[in-house]
Amino acid sequence: LLLVRAAAAGARMASQKKAIVLDMSKYVDKSVRVKFMGGREVVGVLKGYDALLNLVLDEAHEYLKDPTDAYRLLDETRPMGLMVCRGTSIMLVCPTDGLEEIANPFLQEEGEEEGQ
Repeated sequence: LLLVRAAAAGARMASQKKAIVLDMSKYVDKSVRVKFMGGREVVGVLKGYDALLNLVLDEAHEYLKDPTDAYRLLDETRPMGLMVCRGTSIMLVCPTDGLEEIANPFLQEEGEEEGQ
């Protein structure tokens, strides 16, 4: 009886371990932006993924970096085509639908003082 209970408890724990942390299925066949460690960014259509967050992107384009400032990305891209992104190097995945750039509300305009 004790052995049966232990086996049942082990089966329950195994099923709990296989729970998906991130549900990427809602982004399949949609455009996503992926940021990697090291500063690279790509945009492409998500075609597949696995539990380790390895991604397959189609029609991918990499954003080029500014040659004078390594932390700044340009609006220029280069085509990458079909690519596999290793999950351990991915920092962020976000859908591009509804993504728009806004002005930084925390930057002070010239002429404003620090004390205001």
